[in-house]
Amino acid sequence: MSAHANNDWVARSLASVWHPCTQMQHHESIPMVSLSQGRGAWLMDHAGHRYIDGISSWWVNLFGHANPRINHAIKAQLDQLEHAMLAGFTHEPVVELSEQLSALTDGVLGHCFYASDGASAVEIALKMSFHAWANQGLPQKQEFIYLQGGYHGETVGALAVTDVPLFRQAYGAMLQPAHVVATPDARNAKEGETTADVARHAALDVRRVLEQRAEHIAAIIIEPLVQCAGGMIMHDPVYMQTLRALCDEFNVHLIADEIAVGCGRTGTFFASEQSGVWPDFLCLSKGISGGYLPLSLVMTRKEIYQAFYHSDITRAFLHSHSYTGNPLACRAALATLAIFKEDDVLAQNRVRGDKIEAALEDLKHHPRSKNFRRCGMIFAFDAQPNEQAGFARRYFAQGLQQQILLRPIGNTVYLMPPYIINDEEINCLATGAIKALEASC
Repeated sequence: MSAHANNDWVARSLASVWHPCTQMQHHESIPMVSLSQGRGAWLMDHAGHRYIDGISSWWVNLFGHANPRINHAIKAQLDQLEHAMLAGFTHEPVVELSEQLSALTDGVLGHCFYASDGASAVEIALKMSFHAWANQGLPQKQEFIYLQGGYHGETVGALAVTDVPLFRQAYGAMLQPAHVVATPDARNAKEGETTADVARHAALDVRRVLEQRAEHIAAIIIEPLVQCAGGMIMHDPVYMQTLRALCDEFNVHLIADEIAVGCGRTGTFFASEQSGVWPDFLCLSKGISGGYLPLSLVMTRKEIYQAFYHSDITRAFLHSHSYTGNPLACRAALATLAIFKEDDVLAQNRVRGDKIEAALEDLKHHPRSKNFRRCGMIFAFDAQPNEQAGFARRYFAQGLQQQILLRPIGNTVYLMPPYIINDEEINCLATGAIKALEASC
């Protein structure tokens, strides 16, 4: 495929496609990449260039592009049942997926409600908490707590519990008021403090709000262990433990947004596992389908489910999506779970993650890098460029020159590679990350 073909697709895209989270005018100076195919850890464009997908295509592609096992599962399902409404009907893939996910929580979270994307899952959890309290005779519990630097999506409900100024500034007038509390960011540790100390101190801010407003608070929402879109803010598992205790004490729900941090990213299948406690709602999306098809879900406890179980339709959970529980997406998710089990992925990732961290050793100590951090298969550092404005775009463009796809959040560079990345690709990714840093600073 020629460079001309690549340019042709880019020109046609710019003329007809409105791209997400993008100031389209920037593409007058920063080239768009026209992809033709993906294989394993690599993406290829129409001009014949290839790039290591160092961020798993926005954190979704766990086992590489065109994975043979997921491909086979979807193709087989395609000949059986491609889609059917889930209202009044059910099917094998959605039942099996729900059962397997519940088993991964030892049955604590025994009911799954399905949607298509992460923001939708957050909307469901917020609405479900709100409605559950109303069904239990506590309709005044309508408010939510979220963290500084937290991100939970860009739909109106999810954005109301998101603390990313770029997203909130334009749409703030549309949002329901909520309570923002201090972040447990481990980087805030002072001399002699541990990350657990920082977490416990941040939790005092949650207690403050609950002491004042608990009778009106429905839930607190958190990304366990890593606040991703906020800049890969990492915190100690004791924070989740403390929140669970506070929620129990003040009769408030705990929502774990594991859309980005679930499915093995933090070292355990669910990030919540590392705290030793379970939330009342757990949101999954992104990697659950292996990066193949839109799928999200909310897992919740039997007690929540029972609050809606009634002959009165107004007490039912009144929420739906046309593609809820899509059989193809569920079959992709089942293939993804099978790979986790058959390949002992979590154990393999511990080895693979150590190799990636070793390959990034020079970057840890680079004068343009600080606060290198890792949580499972998530790696991040804060760049120190001479010119702050436009760093993320410069780094992205320089990364492409090094055959790597990395997309910083502000000045935070992060790596979230697919779980099938090999030693040679690890070295290429690490080398390219350093060269892109030096070229963009």
